Amino acid sequence: MTLAASPALHAHWQQAWQDLGLSAPEGLFEALAAAWSEPWRHYHTLQHLGECLDALARERALARRPGELALGLFFHDAVYALQADDNEARSAEWAVRALQEARVPADAIARVHALVMATCHQATAAAPIDPDAQLLVDIDLAILGAAPARFAQYEAQIRREYAHVPPEVFEPRRRRILGSFLARDPIYQTPGLHARCEAQARVNLTQAIAASGTPG
Repeated sequence: MTLAASPALHAHWQQAWQDLGLSAPEGLFEALAAAWSEPWRHYHTLQHLGECLDALARERALARRPGELALGLFFHDAVYALQADDNEARSAEWAVRALQEARVPADAIARVHALVMATCHQATAAAPIDPDAQLLVDIDLAILGAAPARFAQYEAQIRREYAHVPPEVFEPRRRRILGSFLARDPIYQTPGLHARCEAQARVNLTQAIAASGTPG
């Protein structure tokens, strides 16, 4: 599936630009399609993007600027190089360039840049204060509170993305990442995501950490 082939994703794209009061620029949709469809992606794919945008549609009443939030989601993993540590920054930079070319107002561009950067999910980073950033981060992390079958699929997809990393390296790193999410109190800051995902996320994370082996 490509981005252009999904009516639902296309509708989210058009809605975002309608919310901004602007016309969607030529070619940008297709460029994002190519990015999200790169062959080395197994989790950070159109499936993840679609799940995020569907979640935003459900939580739309909480969004202060839904169009900017949607564009933040479209761009948040637009750059995803497996061995890079600056994917969020490069994704945010792409968003800035593209939105400048589309003549989006500078203040909106700055907010979209900040939204993309909020998805860094660093263990030591403070939770976002901006309500839209809180919602975007919660949406991005909603997979942690997915039903057990989808969460298991997610874990398998992450392992496939990092198949080049040997188990003795991958497993302790993965435990640390999952543990950092489990240590958040709460994991989700927005009411709807907290109510739907918090308890299941704690079950999923606890079980995944246990299944990954005994820490060394």
